[in-house]
Amino acid sequence: MNREYKHLRVGLIGLGLEAYWEQFDGLESRLLGYLSEVEQRVAGPSRIVFNLGLVDTPPKAVAAGHDCRRNDIDILLVYVTTYALSATVLPVILRAKVPVILLNLQPAASIAYENFNRMTSRTAMTGEWLAHCSSCPMPEIANVLKRLGKPFHQVTGKLYNDPQCWGQVEEWLRAAEVVHALAHSRFGLMGHYYSGMLDIATDLAQVSGRFGIHVEMLEPDELSGLRREVAEEAIQAKLDDFVNFFEVDADCPASELSRAARTAVALDRFVEKNDLDAMAYYYKGSGVPENEDTMSSIILGTSMLTGRGIPVAGEYEVKNAIAMKIMDLLGAGGSFTEYYAMDFAADLVLMGHDGPGHVGIAQDRIRVRPLQVYHGKVGKGLSVEMSVKHGPVTLLSVVEDKDRGFQLLVAEGESVAGEILEIGNTNSRYRFPQGARSFVERWNSYGPAHHCAIGIGHIAEHLEKVAALLELGFIQV
Repeated sequence: MNREYKHLRVGLIGLGLEAYWEQFDGLESRLLGYLSEVEQRVAGPSRIVFNLGLVDTPPKAVAAGHDCRRNDIDILLVYVTTYALSATVLPVILRAKVPVILLNLQPAASIAYENFNRMTSRTAMTGEWLAHCSSCPMPEIANVLKRLGKPFHQVTGKLYNDPQCWGQVEEWLRAAEVVHALAHSRFGLMGHYYSGMLDIATDLAQVSGRFGIHVEMLEPDELSGLRREVAEEAIQAKLDDFVNFFEVDADCPASELSRAARTAVALDRFVEKNDLDAMAYYYKGSGVPENEDTMSSIILGTSMLTGRGIPVAGEYEVKNAIAMKIMDLLGAGGSFTEYYAMDFAADLVLMGHDGPGHVGIAQDRIRVRPLQVYHGKVGKGLSVEMSVKHGPVTLLSVVEDKDRGFQLLVAEGESVAGEILEIGNTNSRYRFPQGARSFVERWNSYGPAHHCAIGIGHIAEHLEKVAALLELGFIQV
């Protein structure tokens, strides 16, 4: 992603009512202090926070809306500090035109009733209550936004000592960072579709329009040309990288390792030259020996790219490259996978894929194995074999949807130990709460492509927020 846009730009306003400030001493400054607390809590090294202060009149709301536009914010946090008119927040939201999170954060778990009722001034009592009544205008604000068809999201809790509440705020901001990164990403498509795989073909206008991703069409010839220029010392340096990155089987021919190293060096230059953040590829290479040599030696280099945050999906599967990128941005990894078989005896689903694997989610070191044939593809060469770390996992499929372009299909399960198919591919054993039969039927019922991305941890809640900010459908199996 272009470094100029690497930070999430967060707009923050507090809502209030100007008439209160003269009536209740100290209320305005107290609420500004609460707003400052929110600013400190949401700030981070990957974020720029624009605190636009207390918005307490419609004219200030208009001005704040223009400030949101000038500051090019990606998300708007609206902290409802006390009662405020819906007419005071609407102009901000209309002009900002970004996702909105309404923060209904009360400063304490409850009003100290006994102390409150001992106060001698009814005016002071009202001021104290108003410092705790953030929930009061929430229905009014929600009513107006709902009637206007303006999406909004809510976090309800306490300003202090509420890890659950602040965990939700952080999940929304992390989801916003994913959406921001996608909108500033360049995805390379190299080659062409695997002939006959109709499920993976997709509308690139929808890819760019729904995710903000720029798609760059690339030629295998360019990679072959770069490969031709690789110097011997660069090949040797990459061979050293292989030893550190992979567990290389002793029966891997030196000539194949050198061939893969040459391609990996060229891939690094290819990605840098085209400024890529992810890639999908497939190319037969038949009839042109140089291209066949390139494409049959690509797996180690693409695995290394995937491991450093530039996910690569085979079989020209752009939807799965998006899924892998989302998973990686959430810190869950994201590796290419599909059904391999079912183990009815153990009530498990075996899943995996040939091609790139993600080192960040491997149970052990990724093994490099020689293959005499790439099944269903041209050529032979080196491949990688790994299992996903044992423990909680999440599957993600980007599924085409006629109404919203795409929807996110998600399932949480567990990667379990046991025998795998030692065929030089990534593959694992997965258990799902509803059982293997029910999982497979329910997953398939939503019409996903046969590929999906696997990541570690249970992150369905995070993915649901990503879908919400993208205004895409979300389904959890």
